[in-house]
Amino acid sequence: MITLPENFKIVDASAGPVTTNGGVTCDYVSLKNVNKAWIVASFTQAVGHATGIDPVQAVTVAGGSVKAITVVCPIWANEATATTDTLARQTDAITYNVAADVTKKQVVIEIDPANFDQANSFDVLGCTIDNSAQATNFVSVLYILDMRYKEDVPPAAITD
Repeated sequence: MITLPENFKIVDASAGPVTTNGGVTCDYVSLKNVNKAWIVASFTQAVGHATGIDPVQAVTVAGGSVKAITVVCPIWANEATATTDTLARQTDAITYNVAADVTKKQVVIEIDPANFDQANSFDVLGCTIDNSAQATNFVSVLYILDMRYKEDVPPAAITD
């Protein structure tokens, strides 16, 4: 039987809904004890903008030596969560841009830590959200982490 909090670590990457005006740099999480990770971004677009979501890799949870990921990832999107609850599979990519319309949206990007530059100690996941130049556009980002070792209290992911 799967219990979400015991099998998956849920980390608030954006400290709740934040405006995309000026862009967003999400928190970083270590993937050392993680099988697979998902970035879950929920958007409220009051003004249409093709806001991009860009997963990044780093060497420390402080954001040391950040660089773009280089291997495409599976992506799902629901471009209209107010009218449907279906996530549709998108083309695998290293980034995703939501449609430039006014609606609520959800995007899920699957991250395999094995695709990071492990030879150079890149084992930290981060995410940036592009500048929408609109103070009324918001995003909330979560990381869902499939932990290698299942336990009542999974180890911290916000430390190196």
